[in-house]
Amino acid sequence: MEPSSINPRNGYCSATKTFHTLRENPPLPPESTPLSITDYVFSLLHSNPDFSPSSPVLIDSATHHSLSYSDFLNRVNSLSHSLSNLYNFPLTSNAVALILSPPSFHIPVLYFSLLSIGVIVSPANPLSTQSELTHLIELAKPSVIFAVSSISSKLTSCSSDVPVILLDSPEFESMLTHRVTRPRVTIPQSNSAVILYSSGTTGRVKGVELTHRNFIALLAGLHHRRMKAIEEEEGTKTRAISLFFLPLFHVFGFFMLLRAVAMAETLVLMARFDFEKMLETVERYRVTYMPVSPPLMVAFEKSELTKNYDLSSLEFLGCGGAPLGKEVAQRFKARFPHVEIGQGYGMTETGGGAASTVGPEECERYGSVGRLQEHSQAKIVDPSTGEALPPGKEGELWLRAPTIMKGYVGDKDATAATFHPDGWLKTGDLCYFDSDGYLYIVDRLKELIKYKAYQVAPAELERLLLSHPEIADAAVVPYPDEEAGEIPMAFVVRKPESSITASQVMDYVAKEVSPYKRIRRVAFVGAIPKNPSGKILRRELVKQATASPSKL
Repeated sequence: MEPSSINPRNGYCSATKTFHTLRENPPLPPESTPLSITDYVFSLLHSNPDFSPSSPVLIDSATHHSLSYSDFLNRVNSLSHSLSNLYNFPLTSNAVALILSPPSFHIPVLYFSLLSIGVIVSPANPLSTQSELTHLIELAKPSVIFAVSSISSKLTSCSSDVPVILLDSPEFESMLTHRVTRPRVTIPQSNSAVILYSSGTTGRVKGVELTHRNFIALLAGLHHRRMKAIEEEEGTKTRAISLFFLPLFHVFGFFMLLRAVAMAETLVLMARFDFEKMLETVERYRVTYMPVSPPLMVAFEKSELTKNYDLSSLEFLGCGGAPLGKEVAQRFKARFPHVEIGQGYGMTETGGGAASTVGPEECERYGSVGRLQEHSQAKIVDPSTGEALPPGKEGELWLRAPTIMKGYVGDKDATAATFHPDGWLKTGDLCYFDSDGYLYIVDRLKELIKYKAYQVAPAELERLLLSHPEIADAAVVPYPDEEAGEIPMAFVVRKPESSITASQVMDYVAKEVSPYKRIRRVAFVGAIPKNPSGKILRRELVKQATASPSKL
C-alpha cells in the first residue's frame, strides 16, 4: 500500500479500510536470527545509559531488602546453569514450567533463567483451587512445577507424576550461588516463551501461547521511545523507580517486569496492596511511576491520606484495565498537577500492549486508550455484517501485529474462532477510532467481568451455580463497584420449595473458586431473560441491576 493512501492524521487507509500505527516503527531483529527474550532484554539493559550494576533492580517494600543488578544477573546465570544440569530431569528447550508462588525476588530470576534456556514459562495464580490447578496442568502439560511449601499440598492429587521444585527450599537457594557463565542455547524467536492464562467467553480458562518474538516486538517499540526521550531530555531525567503491586503471573505484570529490566529501572515489589502502605512506599523510595486502575485513581483523588505523604516524586501513572472517565482524570490533575496520566489498552492475547497515550498532548485525550503501538494495524468491523468501518464508527476491534499470540494452547477450535484467516485477532471489544487516530473502548462484546486487574468469565460461575441442587437457573453479570471496577453479581432462580439465601449462594461459590471470582451480590428472580436460541440477555439484567439496586 502506497504511503500516500494512508491518512497521516489518523492512519486510516480508505482503500483497505485499515488503521495503521502513527508511531515510528523501529527496526526489529531479523526473524531468522535466534534470540531469546532474556538475551534481548539484557542487550537493551547493557546498552542503556541509565544502567549501573550496583543499582537495585528489585526492592521488597515489606522487608526493604534489595537486589542489585549485578547480583540479579549473577543469579540468572547460576540458575540457568543449574536448571540445565539437573541430574534427574534436566530442563530443555520447549519444556513447560508451571510456576505457583506469591511475589518474591526468586520469581524474576526464575523467569529470566527459564526463558534463557528455552523453557516455556507458565505462571499461574497461587490462589487457584485444586480443581482449577488440575485444569491448568491439563492445558500446559508441564515438565516441572515451581511452587512454595504453603501451596505444594494442593498439587498432591493433581500432579503426582510432575516433579515439584520448592522455591523456599535450601536446594533451590543453592542453585543461585554458582559463579558460572549462562549456558548459550539456540532459541528461534518463533518458539513459545510463555503460557499465560485468560478467561474466554466459554467460561473455561485458556492458555495463551506467546512467543519470544511477540515480546521482542513489544519491547522494541517501548525501548525506541525511551531512548528518544532520553536524548531529548539531555540527561535531566531522574532515575525511574516503579512501584509494582500487580501480580507477576498476570500478562501486565509479566510484561512490565521485562520492560523494567530492559529500561534499567528499579522495581519496588508490593506483595499485598494497602492504600496507605502504598503512599508510604512512594514517599520512602521516591517512586516515579505506578501502574493504576480507574478505581485507584478515584481513591487517590478522594482520599485525605494523600496529604500526609510526600508524593512529589511521582511523574507518571499508567492507567489501564478499564476506561478512565474524564471527570476523574481532571479531578486527579487538579490535586496532582505534576503527575502525567497515561492510558493504554491491551490483552493477554497481545502480550499486554496494543495502544497507549505517549507524551503530554496525547495524555490529555481523557477517555481514549491512545494510539496504536508500533508495527500495528487495526480494523473496526461491524459485528453483524463483517464490514470494515471508517473513523467515528463503532464496531469490533481487530488487530494484526508481531505482538499477537500464537494461539490458545491445546484448543484449536478457540484459536480458529479468535483469528480471521488473514491473521487478524478478533478482540471481542466494541471500539472506535476518532479522526485523529485515538482509540476508544465502548463496551465488551465478550461479556467478561473486569474485577480489579482480573478477568472473570460469567459462564464459569453460571455452570457452578447450576450445579447447586436448589438452583434452577442462574446468570452472572458485572455490577459497577467504585473500588473494584466491576464485581460478579448473580441472578438466581430458586427451585420450587427452596429457601436458599444470598449468603448461602455466595458461600457455595467461594469454596470452589479463587477469591477474585467470588459472587459478591445476589438477586433472586422468577426467570432469566433469554433470546429464542437460549442465550442469556445480560444487558437486560445489567439494566435491571443498576436501575433499582436497592430493590435487589
